[in-house]
Amino acid sequence: MALFSRRRAASTPLDGVDAVLADLDGVVYAGAGALPYAVASLNHAGETRRLGYITNNASRRDETVAAHLRELGLAATRAEDVVTSPQAAVRLLQERVPEGATVLVVGGDGLVFELEKAGYTVTRSADDAPAAVVQGFAPDVGWSQLAEAAYALALPEDEGGIPWIATNTDWTIPQARGIAPGNGTLVSAVHTAVGRLAVVAGKPERPIFDEAVNRFGARHPLFIGDRLDTDIAGAQAAGIDSVLVLTGVDRPKHVLAAPTTSRPTYIVGDLRELHEPYPETRVDGDVTTVGDASVRIDGPDVQIVSTGDRPIDLVRAGAAAIWATGRAIYGFRVPERLYADPFHRP
Repeated sequence: MALFSRRRAASTPLDGVDAVLADLDGVVYAGAGALPYAVASLNHAGETRRLGYITNNASRRDETVAAHLRELGLAATRAEDVVTSPQAAVRLLQERVPEGATVLVVGGDGLVFELEKAGYTVTRSADDAPAAVVQGFAPDVGWSQLAEAAYALALPEDEGGIPWIATNTDWTIPQARGIAPGNGTLVSAVHTAVGRLAVVAGKPERPIFDEAVNRFGARHPLFIGDRLDTDIAGAQAAGIDSVLVLTGVDRPKHVLAAPTTSRPTYIVGDLRELHEPYPETRVDGDVTTVGDASVRIDGPDVQIVSTGDRPIDLVRAGAAAIWATGRAIYGFRVPERLYADPFHRP
């Protein structure tokens, strides 16, 4: 997906969009608290279009997430507005294991709730001969739960072993105190023990995006995320325009180095910029300009011609210039100022 695609120069990222689909951690909140400008910006967007939320975090029920969003000021949020990775995991499970089967769960209440709602019996012990293992994030997941999963998954699936479904494989999760290990690190621990790979239900896989688009009846959705490898890659794979907001995990240096499979349609410093005209990318010879910021590619050198008035435009110009070459970031000498990071993060 090309940067700045499908939009006129003077339009905002929201023009023509009928549904805004937002990630939560690093986009709406970090820990329990809302990120600056996120709530007001999303409420404004929701005045004329549908708002939905897609989360890989498997620790909470959809209604619990909706209640949290209402407390933060997103007053109209309902449980059906929240699409969770446990819901996507259950759909994958239903393709492999019949209703009523016993499933070993590694994770919290959000995952248990969805499994029991779908008619499965939940266990925490490999001794109960589970028909599958479903693994998701919860703050209290520890060694004993990971060990039970390893015991249950000792036999490879192609040798008669049981299915293993992970709600997601996010390596990190933004918290109020900083960036903490995510479900991907816990899934990796089990993988290291058993030498197997899990089937993944959430971002960047398509099922969770397809569910959201279908649920909200979206014809022209826009997805907002803070991670290139899950949020943006998943939206791109699903054919959805995307916004990377620099309030979460990925930073300007990651944007400049983004591979073709995870490049956002838009880059914003915070969600206020959803409502601002998105500047055109202009190319004149070897100089790429966005707003008043300009970058030149000179062989292996990336040169800043003009920093411009806004740091976000310099990031946009640098990304557009580097991406247009088709060359990997390690083939360039990049000035530190181009990936300076004045943007808010937890």
